[in-house]
Amino acid sequence: MGINLTKGQAINLEKEAGSKLTKVMMGLGWDPVKAQKSGGFLGGLFGGGASEASVDLDASCIMFNEQNEMTDAVWFRQLKSKDGSITHTGDNLTGAGDGDDEQIIVELSRIPANVKTLVFTVNSFTGQSFDKVANSFCRLMDHNGKEVAKFELNCQGAHTALIMAKMYLHNGEWKMKAIGENANGRTFNDLMPIMKNYL
Repeated sequence: MGINLTKGQAINLEKEAGSKLTKVMMGLGWDPVKAQKSGGFLGGLFGGGASEASVDLDASCIMFNEQNEMTDAVWFRQLKSKDGSITHTGDNLTGAGDGDDEQIIVELSRIPANVKTLVFTVNSFTGQSFDKVANSFCRLMDHNGKEVAKFELNCQGAHTALIMAKMYLHNGEWKMKAIGENANGRTFNDLMPIMKNYL
């Protein structure tokens, strides 16, 4: 198990991993909140009792240069960065099941030299608020699948987006900082003004 991050905490990824990192994976997990269904015809039709409403959260990774300008973004409409260094494994539309619901793979050795910061965000594309989301987390794993760091998001509320964390180069070493800033918007583009405060 890796280190459990608290909001605002930063760590040196290679020191935590205990080795030189060439590739990391950011995993995002969540569960839909169980909702009580009403009885009657519809309740009987759908089994009645507690049910889960699917929630479509979308993880994104935005790349910034030293001038804090966006150079590229990886999200459900572009699953691979133009330089090939970052790959999104695909969109999960429900949050059902255990473990990571969405994953973004970062090949650190292939990231262009002008890219200094990667910001990870999550949005409710369907507009459902995070009141409908439980047990949310993001975690970073090394190339062997070992968990280096985990950040429990505790993000329930009336907002529809979250700036999760960032990875950034500092003195030639990759660090990770837990951000956990609530926001609103259907895609990462809506979050750009707030994101700039954390670069």
